[in-house]
Amino acid sequence: MVISSAQEYVEFFINLNMGNEVSLLRFINNEKMTLKQKLKNKINEKEPIEQGINILESIIKEISENGEPKVLSKYQTSDERNHG
Repeated sequence: MVISSAQEYVEFFINLNMGNEVSLLRFINNEKMTLKQKLKNKINEKEPIEQGINILESIIKEISENGEPKVLSKYQTSDERNHG
């Protein structure tokens, strides 16, 4: 699965529907750790993994600056807002 934007990562998190058990920040940090492990694996292409890590780091920065609720709201699609 290749995720190419912050929007896709946040939507993926929302669709997992983990409720209050897992915060967005915790999920993003776990994803980042997983990608860093894959980066060490010489079989995988490194460029998409590095891009994913950069996207995750940008989400972490946004959460730090604006808070998790604002970040979730920013990336939540209008359909999810109306029916989620």
